This record gives sequence, structure tokens and C-alpha cells, in this order.
Amino acid sequence: MRLLLTTSQGIEDLASAEIRSLLDRIGIPFQVEERPLGVEGRVLAEVGEAFYTDEKGRRRRMSIPTYLNERSRLLHRVILEIASERFEDIGNEEPEAALKRIGDFVSGLPLEMHVKVSESFAVRSFRKGEHKITSVDVAKTVGKAIFDRLSCFGTPKVNLDHPAVIFRAELIGDIFFLGIDTTGDSSLHKRPWRVYDHPAHLKASIANALIELANPDGGPFIDPFCGSGTIPIELALRGYPGRVICLEKYGKHLRGAEMNALAAGVHEGIEFILGDATRLSEYVDRVDFAVSNLPYGLKIGRKSMMPKLYSEFFMELAKVLEKRGVFITTEKRAIETALEENGFKIKHHRLIGHGGLMVHTYVIG
Repeated sequence: MRLLLTTSQGIEDLASAEIRSLLDRIGIPFQVEERPLGVEGRVLAEVGEAFYTDEKGRRRRMSIPTYLNERSRLLHRVILEIASERFEDIGNEEPEAALKRIGDFVSGLPLEMHVKVSESFAVRSFRKGEHKITSVDVAKTVGKAIFDRLSCFGTPKVNLDHPAVIFRAELIGDIFFLGIDTTGDSSLHKRPWRVYDHPAHLKASIANALIELANPDGGPFIDPFCGSGTIPIELALRGYPGRVICLEKYGKHLRGAEMNALAAGVHEGIEFILGDATRLSEYVDRVDFAVSNLPYGLKIGRKSMMPKLYSEFFMELAKVLEKRGVFITTEKRAIETALEENGFKIKHHRLIGHGGLMVHTYVIG
């Protein structure tokens, strides 16, 4: 079984490590490849069969896609691969020729092995790169090819709103991929506990990536710009044994964070403090770990205030931080200047895809 696993750009290595850990737990053979065929935000896993014993002592086959959907914190989708292909120079082809290549390829696949004719289906498509065709064009072409193929075995049913089976068709550059989306229409990063949306909230998958980079060991942990609480809530959901602090300047957002924590069932495990991160030492004497999605100009519309804000915040952080900090921002110059001014060393830097941007992520100490 081959699974295409999607995640945010820039955290493929962390998602890959999580997948390996999850598959190790059930003791099956597997191979994991980051960025298959050079496609970012993707991990390919080839896995063997797994079995479990039910309450009546019967041996049952385990669904690996279901297992990953239920346990992953870093993935967005778990897609069962049907086939993939490299279409050389498809970006330069005229629409009719490009779509014909895709349609002919899909028509030749044994789709009847993956969906019953009695089951309704829909196609969800994704396209990235320079092409003369759109994602809608891809969805229509793939949908027709699937319908025609299944028509040889009965009368296929199309249901665009509530399909029993979702085919996922992706054209990224010159790579075409077709699979069955076992996750459904709602990505895994959209947590069911989110009842309050901060206008610039962080995806839960990226929040967990930042937690992985911080590698907290049970010591006091703070998100000094916690917004709607995504990072502290995701940490608390892991059963973190140490102190978890959610500091937020605006009462509306702090109340929203508490609502989210209540919905997640972790409110009692988080301390919520209404306060200004530029006066951090007034609220905490020391913390081992600080992780946050920093305010930045594109989010709050006042880019000119960032250098001063960052300088004041990191001056305060230097008074209380004992081990590691992890921060994400678009303001590369402002954060690096503030870090240098306040004696912090950059231990690690990477770019992560967030909100249509590639944002800078720093691990400091």
C-alpha cells in the first residue's frame, strides 16, 4: 500500500519522523520518502499489512489510513495512491492536449478495484505550477474518465456534495497524482475544538511542528502571543506534564483561547494570563520554553512597529528564558536584529509555508 501524505511546506522532515514513529508502534514494514518526485508538502509512505486481535480473539486487518488519520498531529491528508505519473512539458501544452494526456492516463487505470459502482464519488483537484489548464479543468477531465471507466461495470453515481468516495487528483508541476482521499473534505489541520477563530490563527499542524522543534521536556512553557491558543492547546493535548502558559494582550482573543481550550478538554491544564509580552518578566520569573507565532506586519497591518515590538519583547524574554525558544514570522530583519541585540543565538532556521507565504522559523537559545 502506498500513501501520499500531505502537510505544510517546510515541515516534511518532522511529518516523516512522526509517521515513522506511528508505524513503528504497530510493528509493520514500511518505507517513508520526503518530497516524493520533488514535490514539497508531501511525504510518501509504502507500508505493509497490519493486524490486530478484536475482543472476541479474532484476527482483523488494521486500516493504516484510519490509524494515521486518527493519530497524526502534523498531517493534513492521508491519500491512498492509485497511480502517479510524470508528464514532461505538460505546462507548455495547449489545454486540449494536456487534458487528453491526463484523461487517457486515468482511463487506463483499474479504478473498479478501488470503488464500487454502487458508491457515489466526486473528484477534488489541486494544481500548482505554470499550466494552461486550471484545477477545475483537471477535476472535470478526471471525473469524466472515472465515470467512463466505471460505466463498463454498471451505472456510476456522482455526488459532488456528499460523496462516499473522494478521488484526489493533483497536478504539481509536471507530476500528476491520483488517489483516494481517506481524510475527507475537511483537512486534519482543522481541529474540531476550534470554536473561536483568531483572524491570524496558526494551523494546528504548524503549531505541532514548532513544538517538535522546541522539544519541551516538561519544564515551564509559554506562548507569549497566544492568540486563540493553538500552540498551548496542542501541547496540552499531548498530556504535557509541565506548566503551560497562554499570554495574550487582548481580552477578546484570550477569552477565545479559553473557549477553544474548554472545547478541547484541556482548560484545566493551561494558565491564561491577560498581559503584554513586552512586559513578560512581570508575569513569569522563568520559563524553559517559549514558542509563538509572532505578530507581523502582514497580519496586523502596521509593519513599521515591528522592530520596536520585537526589540522590547526579546529584551524581556532574555530575562526569563532558560532553554529554547521557537518563533515564526515574516519579519526576518526585525527578528534577527532583536535576537542579536539581546544575546540570543540562532540554533536553527527554516522556511515554512503558512497562509500562502513562506515564513521564517527560528529556534533560539
